[in-house]
Amino acid sequence: MNDYLHNTIPNLKPFNFERHYNSHFINTPWVLVNGISKKKSIYTFKTDNILEIERKDNTIKTTWNLNIENVFSIATEDGLIRVKAYFKDDDILVLNNEHKEEFALYINTVNYDKALNTVEDVQDFLKAKYKKKVSTVIYDHEFYYIEKSKEFGPFKVEILSKMVKNEEISAYCFVRDINETDYSKRLRIYDLIQEL
Repeated sequence: MNDYLHNTIPNLKPFNFERHYNSHFINTPWVLVNGISKKKSIYTFKTDNILEIERKDNTIKTTWNLNIENVFSIATEDGLIRVKAYFKDDDILVLNNEHKEEFALYINTVNYDKALNTVEDVQDFLKAKYKKKVSTVIYDHEFYYIEKSKEFGPFKVEILSKMVKNEEISAYCFVRDINETDYSKRLRIYDLIQEL
């Protein structure tokens, strides 16, 4: 993977035909984030190798192909470009240009009830998405807490929250994830509760 892309957007998963093609890629409307403040574009890759690019006042149809190495060739106004596809998660697609240090970022808004028309809309989408993700991860995870030099746990945040509410422990006790060995992150129960 290109270092530039990896450093800009970490933890990308490469396109996998079996996993992504039908469920995440084909016939999925992808809103292009690059340049959204100037014009909104929605890209839909069709099964017949047609790429529809929908803009405010028109729809452009072009072609795309996928080779055995999972490299996409897309016909553009400037000629044929070759890109590799990566997913940040199910709703974020990145097409990395093989010959330049540039990439296009797309968002799938099928499961999002608001329109993406501006940079602010994109920021709101990402905040809502990752807040939900963090809440889910925190809610399902277990943590140890330390109070008066003694360690207790592990407990889920829901239990810790009840203990704080019942004044059994302080909201300012430090916690550590069950997979961590120390409290160096200085995370408190209060911080976990705020993310729920």
